Amino acid sequence: MLDTHPPARHSVAVQVGHVVIGGNSPIVVQSMTNTDTADVAATVKQIRELAQAGSELVRLTINTDGAARAVAEIAEQLQQADVDVPLIGDFHFNGHKLLANNPDCAQALAKYRINPGNVGRGKKRDEQFAEMIEIACRYEKPVRIGVNWGSLDQALVARLMDDNARRIDAKDAQDIMHEIMVTSALESAAQAEALGMPRNRIILSAKMSGVQDLIAVYRELSAQSDHALHLGLTEAGMGSKGIVASTAALSVLLQEGIGDTIRISLTPEPGGDRCREVIVAQELLQAMELRHFTPAVIACPGCGRTTSHYFQQLAQDIQTHLREQMPVWRQHHPGVEEMKVAVMGCVVNGPGESKHANIGISLPGTGESPVAPVYVDGEKTVTLKGDAIAADFQKIVDDYVVRRYGK
Repeated sequence: MLDTHPPARHSVAVQVGHVVIGGNSPIVVQSMTNTDTADVAATVKQIRELAQAGSELVRLTINTDGAARAVAEIAEQLQQADVDVPLIGDFHFNGHKLLANNPDCAQALAKYRINPGNVGRGKKRDEQFAEMIEIACRYEKPVRIGVNWGSLDQALVARLMDDNARRIDAKDAQDIMHEIMVTSALESAAQAEALGMPRNRIILSAKMSGVQDLIAVYRELSAQSDHALHLGLTEAGMGSKGIVASTAALSVLLQEGIGDTIRISLTPEPGGDRCREVIVAQELLQAMELRHFTPAVIACPGCGRTTSHYFQQLAQDIQTHLREQMPVWRQHHPGVEEMKVAVMGCVVNGPGESKHANIGISLPGTGESPVAPVYVDGEKTVTLKGDAIAADFQKIVDDYVVRRYGK
């Protein structure tokens, strides 16, 4: 029998607030706000929405004194609203100053994100990196050392390019850039440990915008390190392009057992919902059977046998209903996230798929009798008909959840 489960990767576990990343813990979903962090009301609102959608960590841009001063108030308002989601500070260029000048911010954050490519230039680079690590040690906060393709440490780039030019078997440009990404992450982690940062407070990432580049870099990073790894295709793009590219890259790595926490970096469409990136991350992990977040709806794509759009609307309504109910169900009906619901459009695969699901309905296709048999745990239980099929089926689903998953 084929083993379809990813191999276990033995990474060091890192505690971030109440969330554990790495070790034998489930892969963690995280997201990032796109509000002005200094706007407390807007930022709190978006964090609440992201947490409600299922984001287990939320990252904030901290680029000004105003943003840094706002963090403690944001954390306080979230606590008052019973939103228990760890906050991550995203620092570039001036993080050492902002953390030093705003101790309330340094304390309120659960983790700091440091980019070794833009923490400073020349001698200042090591000094300012050290300042951030020392503050993290003082407040006992973990850090993510996040190398990014678009903002590499230019001194490191020059050094490794020169070394490569002197080799008899010089690497090509793409391979040397991969080496620079990995080296930057590993050397920065070693520097942090030398400054006193415990190994179990360091997470690494090496984000790139190309699918094959990302896969190659993380394979090498995983082979050379046991640090917990944050996965994400940077600048993934908008809409289906961003979703497909992120899924293509991350699914390969996750199937190989690489990765401890993920973010899907989607560009929101104008007026789009920031929570989309959380839902895509959850759906990716659920499709790979690495985690379960909400009951899965199995629905056929439709064909000439299903000229009625009724089953499409029912599938959408049921999927929306299940996701809306999850905040309550998660508390009172543990295990419901593994439930499968089938909404099928005709007799070809309808009964079979319905029998394989926990609950399934096979709606009538073109020319079929206007009735809809319902299957529960593989057995036909009732046949629905008339104008109330959707409402009746939804009630059957709700009753099943209470009966099957009630505490």
